[in-house]
This record gives sequence, C-alpha cells and structure tokens, in this order.
Amino acid sequence: MTTPPSCTGSEPPHGSDVEALEHRVGHVSEIPDREALIVNVGGRSIGVFNVGGRFYAVRNVCPHKQAPLCRGTVEGTMVPSKPGELEYGYEDRVLKCPWHGWEFDLETGECLFGVSARRAKTYPVLVRNDQVYVEA
Repeated sequence: MTTPPSCTGSEPPHGSDVEALEHRVGHVSEIPDREALIVNVGGRSIGVFNVGGRFYAVRNVCPHKQAPLCRGTVEGTMVPSKPGELEYGYEDRVLKCPWHGWEFDLETGECLFGVSARRAKTYPVLVRNDQVYVEA
C-alpha cells in the first residue's frame, strides 16, 4: 500500500452546487487492484480502492476501535442462509477491518449484518482522463 506525499485540491466547476473539493489522488495505474492507496486529503487519511475498475474511497478509521481500516482486506463474506447451509456472497464488496474483523460495505460504509449502526465514512470518487479524484 502506497502513500503519496500529498494530494492536490481543485475547486468544483463554476456553477456547480457541489460543496466538496475534488482532490487528485493519482493515476488509475497507481491504485493496485483490491488494495488501498492511502492518501492524506485535508488532514484525513483516506484509502482509495480499485476493485475491478471501480473506485471507492473510505476514511482510514474503523468506527469500532479506530483501527487503520483501509489496511484490511477487500473480499466477500458469509451471507445469511438456511439452516445447515453456508453461502458466500458480496464478492469484492466487503472491507474487513484488520484488527477485529468487522465488515463494511465498500460502497456505502454500512456495517454488515446488524453488528452495529456505526458506518465507515465513504467519499465519492471521480475518474477523468485516467486521473482519480476524491470529493472531500
């Protein structure tokens, strides 16, 4: 997992009602598949993920015990199923905390299966001309 020295921010396009700034975090080729590129955006540690060409940004803090969440793995998980059956699902949609194994939906930040109402903070990601931007 790589950490660039800093990210550059830019103002939203003129006439935009978007309040967040766009921060360029790197080229698409700099973000490894299913691993985080950890960046500092406005004093916040954020992990940017490339999962099969889809990009996600998650605050690098687990809401459970403040672990470095984005050092965890991107995978699937066991899903609710009938008694006696084991069913695996959500492939490449789950970010698993490296400390205690709490699982979060990579897109929404929701903690899976009602373990907690806490959620990981997520940010919109834009890709333009092969450059990746996080809105924060």
